[in-house]
Amino acid sequence: MTDLAGWGNYPKFATELLEPRLPGAVSKLMAERSGLIARGNGRAYGDAAIGQRFTVSSAALNRMHSFDPQTALLTVEAGVLLADILATFVPRGYFLKVVPGTKFVTVGGAIAADVHGKNHHRDGGFGDSLQSFQLLLPTGETVLCSRLENPEMFAATIGGMGLTGVILEATIQLRRIETGWLLQETKVAKDIDAAIAELESSQAATYSVAWIDCLARGGSLGRSLIYSAEHATRDDKENSRPDLEAFPPAGRVGLAVPGLFPSWALNRASVRAFNQLYFRRGASRAGTRSLVHWDSYFFPLDGIAGWNKIYGRKGFVQYQCVIPVRQARAVLTEILDRVSRRGSASFLTVLKLLGESNGVISFPLRGYTLAMDFPVTETLFGFLDQLDQLVAAAGGRLYLAKDARQSRATFEAGYPGLAVLKDLRRHTSGEQRFVSRLSARLGI
Repeated sequence: MTDLAGWGNYPKFATELLEPRLPGAVSKLMAERSGLIARGNGRAYGDAAIGQRFTVSSAALNRMHSFDPQTALLTVEAGVLLADILATFVPRGYFLKVVPGTKFVTVGGAIAADVHGKNHHRDGGFGDSLQSFQLLLPTGETVLCSRLENPEMFAATIGGMGLTGVILEATIQLRRIETGWLLQETKVAKDIDAAIAELESSQAATYSVAWIDCLARGGSLGRSLIYSAEHATRDDKENSRPDLEAFPPAGRVGLAVPGLFPSWALNRASVRAFNQLYFRRGASRAGTRSLVHWDSYFFPLDGIAGWNKIYGRKGFVQYQCVIPVRQARAVLTEILDRVSRRGSASFLTVLKLLGESNGVISFPLRGYTLAMDFPVTETLFGFLDQLDQLVAAAGGRLYLAKDARQSRATFEAGYPGLAVLKDLRRHTSGEQRFVSRLSARLGI
């Protein structure tokens, strides 16, 4: 047995880890076993990728099979990391259409969570860049799923958290780029109203995201830095920095966070100091456009090895919700006010505008998503339960890939497509075969 946790290091469970070396070996490992779930690189924050009894690792299923430069279609095994795709194809002038906040996610995990990025308002989630995938069903049969073949299974698997089967291989659409740089513009929002207004007005931008100072209060509640960006063209680079190479290599992982990092080091005072410095530094660049390396723009935390350890031995919870546009201003104001008054140490608070999603239980809906990190304490879960009530009352929901503690009632209120997924699982005999700690907790 192996003790496993998600990226938040909370909670931890014992599970038997199965490690197939080839896609064809997965069905053999599944035979006569139930209560299992697939696991990629362990970047789901909570308990979504921990099997109730068995956990099937896709780490060794990491081969790239084919690429067509004319159509930009790439076929890979489910365990291939987005980092490997980017390292291979950015120098060739291609980029993933959708990337989350870390590149150390597997393709299978990106499909299962329907990960989204800074461009969801325009380009949708990872599932929207999929052409097809091969799925191992509970029966042991492997089927091809696409928008034309097995479309119901295709839609249920995108954002389905691995509960429809094991993804073995996928074909995804890449985008062409002229350089490996982003042309970024920074704007300052004095409060949450201004931040929402700025994100609304930035919808024409391919990428946009707001960093929020979650400890600001009063008239500065929700003050933010808004970053919008486009892939830089050759002319953009030549006009700005002709000395730079067109396709810089991926950034290197820097210093690692010590394994025994003291949790007391991350407190209200230290976070406030960091936020002040970060805000002033960003504000000093407001109104200017500058070239930014693709790695640092999309994956700023990936440069710090093991940054999840910064919250100490007890771990942390990332709270990510989405609020429909109409209710967003009032609910986000209330949430940020409560967080600020509590003094919670979330040095990374991000706000993005999302569009609709196509997955049966995929997270995004047309609204604003707020993500915050909180160290695990005795009082945290009662506080988050109160935030859940605000989210549910507004017609919002929590992101399953980040969740470690929401109640079944909160989950069911936020995901109207749940009945469709349950029916499909019953029809394919998947209810007993594919069971994660998350699905058992939420009754999926």
